[in-house]
Amino acid sequence: MSLVQTTIKNFTQNPKNDILSGLTVALALVPEAVAFAFVAGIDPLVGLYGAFMMGLITALFGGRPGMISGATGAMAVVMVHLIQKGNEVGLSLADPIDNLGLQWLFITLLIVGGIQVLAGILRLGKFVRLIPHPVMLGFVNGLAIVIFLSQLGLFKERIDGEMQYMTGTTLWTMLGLVALTMGIMFGLPKLTKKIPAALTAIIVVAAITILGKLDVSTVGSFIREGGGSGLKGGLPSFQIQIFSLFDTLNGHWNLIISTAFILAAVGLIESLMTLTLVDELTETRGSGNRECVAQGGANILNGLFGGMGGCAMIGQSIINVNSGGRGRLSGTIAAIALLCFILFAAPLIEQIPIAALVGVMFMVVIGTFAWSSFRILHKIPLTDAIVLIAVSAITVWQDLAIAVIAGVIMSALSFAWKNAKMIRARKSFKDDGTKVYEIWGPLFFGSIQNFNSKFDVKNDPDKVEIDFIESQVTDHSGIEALENLADKYIAAGKQITLKHLSPDCKALLLKANPGFEKVIEEDIEDPRYHVVTDLMDAEV
Repeated sequence: MSLVQTTIKNFTQNPKNDILSGLTVALALVPEAVAFAFVAGIDPLVGLYGAFMMGLITALFGGRPGMISGATGAMAVVMVHLIQKGNEVGLSLADPIDNLGLQWLFITLLIVGGIQVLAGILRLGKFVRLIPHPVMLGFVNGLAIVIFLSQLGLFKERIDGEMQYMTGTTLWTMLGLVALTMGIMFGLPKLTKKIPAALTAIIVVAAITILGKLDVSTVGSFIREGGGSGLKGGLPSFQIQIFSLFDTLNGHWNLIISTAFILAAVGLIESLMTLTLVDELTETRGSGNRECVAQGGANILNGLFGGMGGCAMIGQSIINVNSGGRGRLSGTIAAIALLCFILFAAPLIEQIPIAALVGVMFMVVIGTFAWSSFRILHKIPLTDAIVLIAVSAITVWQDLAIAVIAGVIMSALSFAWKNAKMIRARKSFKDDGTKVYEIWGPLFFGSIQNFNSKFDVKNDPDKVEIDFIESQVTDHSGIEALENLADKYIAAGKQITLKHLSPDCKALLLKANPGFEKVIEEDIEDPRYHVVTDLMDAEV
């Protein structure tokens, strides 16, 4: 099937569900984008524009139909220092520049996009396959907890100029509406799956609060309490002024470049992890490399047209998939609907109660958390259990990127430690007195000490053979250990022969020490198997 046919199929195979789920996602995107804009210290419209452009570009060109991208908290936290520093510099100039930090962010996003596009071109998306399953479980559990905790801030109201947690009737009303939303989302699919449960719940709860004239927190009040003026705005505009501000970066390029690399890494890790999770939910496979390019292109567009940038959003992606949105149409509708809210429907959207959106996100939390991890925790190896718990905790304590990197490092060290203990040496003697060491297991940086302990250079006979038919030298440390061992036998005046080394190992040894040609035994037929191509050449 051609690319054009595949694209058309993605837009036409499930239009009703994609459209309805897209509208649901758009509603859920509003408070998230606004909240993350406040976290970054910028105008809510910049967050909404960022969500629109990220969502549209990745929906059309990304590597995972049905996955939703937008402004995210993980990236917003990284932006804060850059924006604050830029604003300080802007105010200190002889001719002060208001909101210079935001302009620096747009410049940084151009670099972020370039890095992500390059990652896709270099096909680095495949490295997501190196993420172990315990890290994946820890990631989803930690993310579920983060989403849950982020919603608790919406249970606050402004009292005497300060944000305080709700009490009394206000709190019980909020909890009741949240529970009603969750009840509709839980029960409706049992009756019919033709209507998206999340969208239905939002509409029902909104109707109750509007018709009942309930005094509850809404999207509009949330924006105003955060210092914003509202959702109403125009189309994103080209930020041509940023190209005249490069001179303000003199002495600050290190901050721009370092922030760009961190943002690019956080965005790619979160997007590729979300892609993998959606792959599992839909039992299909997306393209990590294509997603890298699309994310990069979207961030460049954000920098040029005044959005805050972003990456994939796991919560909204799960809402979309669970609501039946599987094609590119759902993400496209979500992005376009979000823009329409800004342009035309701001007064209506601002009346949606926050409780309805909190209820939707709580259901996302329940669906995201890997409850099976409690059941298997005592059944899996201790190191895997530690990695799972650690990744969950670090995701909550720090952020997703740090948690995943830490989890991969912990898993890699655990793997290296286990393999370091696997190397074995069986010793035997030939009729002529030659001592034979048959090596089992990988020889690499972690197993060198155990490998060296197998040999007795001083007391070994004059002829020694080391057979690697059941072993593989996997890195430079292993090559170095082998070279040092051979040198010890040669210095002791003894003859050493290395048998059944892999071709790449032979090449590296000879490159390091051409004199090893006498040590390596050549043209030895492997007693266990023949290479098919060699047999065919011989017959010809």
